[in-house]
Amino acid sequence: MPWGELPEWIHEPDHEPTERRARQRHRTVWISDIHLGTAGCNADLLVDFLKSIECDTLYLVGDIIDFWRLKRGWYWPPRHNDVMRCILKMAKKGTRVVYIPGNHDEALRDYCGLSFGGVELAREAVHITADGRKLLVVHGDMFDSVVVFAKWLAHLGDHAYEITLKLNIMLNALRRRLGLPYWSLSAHLKKKVKNAVEYISRFEEAVAHAAAERGADGVVCGHIHTAEIRQFGAVTYYNDGDWVESCTALAEADDGSLRIIDWAEHHRRAVLAETLVLATA
Repeated sequence: MPWGELPEWIHEPDHEPTERRARQRHRTVWISDIHLGTAGCNADLLVDFLKSIECDTLYLVGDIIDFWRLKRGWYWPPRHNDVMRCILKMAKKGTRVVYIPGNHDEALRDYCGLSFGGVELAREAVHITADGRKLLVVHGDMFDSVVVFAKWLAHLGDHAYEITLKLNIMLNALRRRLGLPYWSLSAHLKKKVKNAVEYISRFEEAVAHAAAERGADGVVCGHIHTAEIRQFGAVTYYNDGDWVESCTALAEADDGSLRIIDWAEHHRRAVLAETLVLATA
């Protein structure tokens, strides 16, 4: 299929009623670590988020499609198609979409410089905020010593992580039956493990240091599935999180300010509000 030509399934209509609701306006949105092709991907929440926003630029900051997992066995439910449709429809309607491949979708790095369905592929990007700051945008795996120097260990860790995510799926299936909102077991465990916390801190410092050497005012990345905004000297470190554990995005307002959007928390509040309405009805 030629580059720029969309596959047939992109043109299929969504088989669900579309709610007409006010969309949140953002100048720029960054999302990463969706891991389409895995059971851990929270496609429902992501589709809901994408349908709730409009933006001038959407950055896909790596690990959007998990080729590591797909090589071990095909898994691609219809809802993962819906995620792709949402992104491509945004591109068609005028949003600039920039896809920066990560380590799980590194096969796409061979095609950087090309575009597909209005989606630009790039190894990295430089974003200028509305208030004139220069932000380096990278996935971040090049700063992960495990991925760079011991790729076999990274794959082993990926298998262990996948087991944790399967437990997460079973737990949340039970929570849904009990009428409880989404909660991430894997994110909770990560916060409780001292070594994981130390690793995240070292990673953040390394990324911020590299951005400073490049003359950037800040850096936006993903990779470690931990949304964060931190200051390292003159450099601001931004991590947009993921759509496996936390379900977060990074958004820029029209004045250049950036904030993390916690869509899982938004969903929890919506469920709570609906429960309270039903209880008082």
